[in-house]
Amino acid sequence: MFVLLPLLAVAGFAQESRQDASLSFTGIFPLYVYGNTVQQHPRYGWGALASYRYMLTPRSAIEGNYQYSQYANKFVTSFNNIRVQTRLQEVSAAYVYNFNFRKFNPFLEGGIGGYLFSPIQGSGTTDLDAKRTTNIGALYGAGIAYEISPSFDIRAEYRGITVKAPSFGLANFKTNRWYPVLSEPTVGVAYHF
Repeated sequence: MFVLLPLLAVAGFAQESRQDASLSFTGIFPLYVYGNTVQQHPRYGWGALASYRYMLTPRSAIEGNYQYSQYANKFVTSFNNIRVQTRLQEVSAAYVYNFNFRKFNPFLEGGIGGYLFSPIQGSGTTDLDAKRTTNIGALYGAGIAYEISPSFDIRAEYRGITVKAPSFGLANFKTNRWYPVLSEPTVGVAYHF
């Protein structure tokens, strides 16, 4: 009896899914930035978000994210205008707090990340001197997961990112401002294991 009790406890713990991996489609909706007589007009874009979440408790989790997306930046000054087609990569970590209501699981998240803005050298970029810019920013968001089976759920969330506006190493186009919000609505599927 005493030998079987620990084995039953381990088997019961193993059936609880404490981890999930998700893949989501994300839209990029950056806001207009103005500073140092430079107007930065980012255009909408799209991307993909991969996440791994580990449940610390039934309500608390930590999450790691990797995002790859593309959008365009247009810089307007009194002397010159340029466009930079931009590749955004994000590596971030966040704390996630879950609320459980049957099959619906709303959640809130907040964290920090590294954001890599790389110019794409092509017809969408008019200044070939643009260089990669790396920034640190804050991540926050809220969403809901709907359980379609014990192993899968559908997630929809709003992610907001506050990060310094990229200048791509171009001194004449530096705003020295922070994006108040880089809005990213996402929709995807998560697998629990």
